Amino acid sequence: MRDDRFLAGAAREDITPEVGTLLYGYAPDTVSESVHDPLQVTAAAFRQGEEKAVLMTVTVGDFGTALCDEIRVKIGTELGIGAGRVIVAATHTHSAPNVSGMPGWGEIDRPYVDRVLFPAMRRAAKNAADSLRPAEISVGTVRSEVGVNRREQRPDGSIALGQNPWGCYDPNMTLIALRERETGKGILNLIHYGCHGTAAGKNHEITRDWSGVMTDRLEAQSGVLTAYLNGAQGDVGPRLTNGRTTGDIRFVEELGGVAARDAMRAWEARGAYHTAGLRVLEGEVRIPRRPLRPEEEVRSKLDSCREPEKLINIQRLEYEYYRAQMDEYERGCPPWDGNLTLPQTILCLGEAAFVPFPFEVFAETSMRLRAYSPVRHTLCLSNANGYNAYLPTEDQLVRGGYEVGCFRYSGAHPLIDRADQVILEENLRIMSPLSGQ
Repeated sequence: MRDDRFLAGAAREDITPEVGTLLYGYAPDTVSESVHDPLQVTAAAFRQGEEKAVLMTVTVGDFGTALCDEIRVKIGTELGIGAGRVIVAATHTHSAPNVSGMPGWGEIDRPYVDRVLFPAMRRAAKNAADSLRPAEISVGTVRSEVGVNRREQRPDGSIALGQNPWGCYDPNMTLIALRERETGKGILNLIHYGCHGTAAGKNHEITRDWSGVMTDRLEAQSGVLTAYLNGAQGDVGPRLTNGRTTGDIRFVEELGGVAARDAMRAWEARGAYHTAGLRVLEGEVRIPRRPLRPEEEVRSKLDSCREPEKLINIQRLEYEYYRAQMDEYERGCPPWDGNLTLPQTILCLGEAAFVPFPFEVFAETSMRLRAYSPVRHTLCLSNANGYNAYLPTEDQLVRGGYEVGCFRYSGAHPLIDRADQVILEENLRIMSPLSGQ
């Protein structure tokens, strides 16, 4: 007999590395010296009839796309579901091991992945799937000023990483609460908010950053397993009292307390629990890419770089961009796909929809998607199902800055300027079957 009840289960595993592990987010040689708070993977499994999905939130910076694909395939195979039904989101703390492998920020810590991260993710996913029970859902949303636009504009018009009081950020903090339908016992709290995990700055402590303080406090107060999902954080940093968006471990605790207060308000603001309908929408997102720059310009840029092996961060990323273009010229400009094609999975739990973005997406794009979406609580997930650097809004490209540089130098064929509009339209197209429900 077919069981059409909405089922949910959740589980957590520890993914804290050994002290001495390199930390990802700033210079590629930052060595951890202590553990401030443990790193975690939390998995939520859902089933209703033939629909199945797993949503995982992992307290690391961001996943390299090839690595994320590998993990999703393995977990999907073990659970008997397609890899597309496994959504993996990173919280984007800058104080965890490197699982990104982005040029200029160091290589993926493969021993950590193989010995610690993947086994823990596999256990969490399996335990969540094994604990499925009839469930119901509640949603609470409050305004939070934990984040602030971080694209600070200097008097000369240049953009620096700081605090921009006039800039866009998404003030919505949303709590998704799941509990057992029959007993009322909590299954999982998911807190969604868009903000960088950089309060700790260039620290040497392993930490989930400000969101760790927040989730620990709500979990202690509610008695329910609690995890964080990062929203649109590409241009949003933590609103620190030093006027910047980086500090030290003291700022993690300070801002984490503010976030914890807001999460508790969201918990208290949640509406009545009800049975959710599960929908999983799959499709493809296609974003046009740019052609190669003129060969003479590419060659000149490479010739001007004398010691590329010493470059880090965005300077190395820029060099690799020109190197990738020259590689194509040297291969005779082989045919290439004019689009970046991304498989997409949108997970809908009643009036809440989770939309993965394998980018550090800017806040305005997420807010526009929510405004146009047929689902009331449409929640963007940054750094989810892979990583393709930043996705700025088109109006910010003329201002330049760090995020725009990363966008411009992402691979041999970066995305076109209106990529934010295209990805918005593509996701709305995939969500169109939900219209009128």
